[in-house]
Amino acid sequence: MLDPGFIIKVIIISASGALAPGPLTASAVSLGARVGWRAGLNEAVGHMTVELPLVITIAYGLHCIFQIPIVSTVFGIIGGAFLLFFAYLTLKDALRSNFSISDVPKYSSAIITGAALSLFNPYFIAWWIGVGTPLIMEAFQSMYLIGIAILYVSHVWLDYAWLTLMASLGSVSRLKVSVYRALLIILAIAIANFGISMIISLVKSL
Repeated sequence: MLDPGFIIKVIIISASGALAPGPLTASAVSLGARVGWRAGLNEAVGHMTVELPLVITIAYGLHCIFQIPIVSTVFGIIGGAFLLFFAYLTLKDALRSNFSISDVPKYSSAIITGAALSLFNPYFIAWWIGVGTPLIMEAFQSMYLIGIAILYVSHVWLDYAWLTLMASLGSVSRLKVSVYRALLIILAIAIANFGISMIISLVKSL
C-alpha cells in the first residue's frame, strides 16, 4: 500500500513542473486571449494525451529510450522548431492590419497545441524521467496500475487548474484591442525565446 503522505508529496513535487513558466503556460495565455478559459482546459486535455501514456510507459521501462542522446536531441529540435512556428503564427496574427478580437485562427486548436508542446518538449520529458520516475516507480511497485492512477490524478489536476487559470487571465485582454494585440506580441516573443533557447542548448550538447 502507498504511504498516505505520498499524495501530498506528489502534489508538492508536481508543482515544480506544472506551475513553472514555459511554452504551455505562454500558449495557454495566448490561446485564452482568443477563445477564453476553455482554451486552457482543452490544452490540458492535449497535454494529458501525451503525458499519461508517457507515465505508463516509464513504469514499464521506456525511460531508458529517452536517455539515448540522439532521441532526446531529435525530439528537442523538433520541439524548438514547433515553438518558433507557433510564435510566428501568433505574431503574424497580432500584426495584421485588419486585426480583430473576434478572429479565431484555424491553428488555434488548444488540444493539438497542448499535445504538440508536450510531445516535443525535452524539458517536459526530462522532468518525468528525472523527477517523475522515482515517484512512478514507488507507485507502481506498491500498487501497480492502481498506484499509477493515484499518482497521476494527484498530479494532473494541477495542470488543468493552472492552464485554465492562465487562459482565463489571457481572456481578460480581449476587453481592449490594443491590450490584446500587445499581449500576443509579447507572448510570441516569449514562445520564440523558448524555442531558440531549446535548440541552442541541444546543439551545444552535440
